[in-house]
Amino acid sequence: MNLGYTLFYVDDVSKTMDFYEKAFGLKKGFSHENQYGEMVTGETKLGFVNHETASSHGFEYEKSNLQKKASAFEIGFVTKDVEEAFSTAVSAGATSVSKPKTKPWGQVVSYVRDCNGFLVEICSPLD
Repeated sequence: MNLGYTLFYVDDVSKTMDFYEKAFGLKKGFSHENQYGEMVTGETKLGFVNHETASSHGFEYEKSNLQKKASAFEIGFVTKDVEEAFSTAVSAGATSVSKPKTKPWGQVVSYVRDCNGFLVEICSPLD
C-alpha cells in the first residue's frame, strides 16, 4: 500500500491553493469547481476539499481555523533554505508559530499555520 494523498477540508479550495502557491512555492495541479484541488507535490498529493463536499461523505469533523488550537497533526515541507522559506511563507500570510531553530540532531525546523489554521513544518533535509 502507498500513501496517495493528504487532504485538508477547507472553506475555499481556490483561495487555499493560491495561498500554497505563494507561501510554499507549490504548483497547482488538478482542480474541480472549488470543490476539490491538488497541489503538485510528487508522488503523494496534497489536496483540499471544500466543507460542503467533505460533509457529503457521511461523517462529522471539527473545522480548523486560526482562532482554535492547531490540530494534532502537521504536514512538512523540506528545503535547504529554511530561513528563506519561512520568511516567504510568513510574507504570504502564514502565521508564525516557531521561527527556524537548529535541533540537537542538526536539522533546522520551523512552524507556521496556513490560511486555514493547519500546522505546517518547514525544515531542512535529514542528512
